[in-house]
Amino acid sequence: MNKTKQYRDTGAIGALLDEYERALGDLKDVLTSVTPTELIKIMDAITTDEDCRSIQTILTHVVRSGYGYAIYIRNAQEEQLDFKERQLLNNVSDYCVALDAMFNYNVQLFTDYPNIVLEELDNDKKILSNWGQRFDVEQLMEHAIVHILRHRRQIERFLIEGN
Repeated sequence: MNKTKQYRDTGAIGALLDEYERALGDLKDVLTSVTPTELIKIMDAITTDEDCRSIQTILTHVVRSGYGYAIYIRNAQEEQLDFKERQLLNNVSDYCVALDAMFNYNVQLFTDYPNIVLEELDNDKKILSNWGQRFDVEQLMEHAIVHILRHRRQIERFLIEGN
């Protein structure tokens, strides 16, 4: 059955959410072939980045970061939210549920702030990340999307290399 893709009709916000959802769908498609052994296997024993040792740690990082981007934006809107702690999950199904919940948290952000300013030219008004880079809302959401793409690619390479 050929299902036509449905797009959100909310301009730039809709486009960002549609592409975020697409990136997550592509990641979840890759995860369908991941075995329980592959999920937890240390694929990169020499990296200094604890978030990139196994598919499990990568997915934990992707979920946590996805919430983090939305929390950065919410805090810039005068909310006072803490960032989520890392939570290792035991199987791909749980990660897919967690990815969906994280995405829904991001959708809710734009439901709560439908008129949020996406583009900010004044660097002093941009959101300062914990890694020192400043973003406006649109840039942070674009970063969130590419973050998923980069880690999907990393997982694909782990699966190909098998080490």
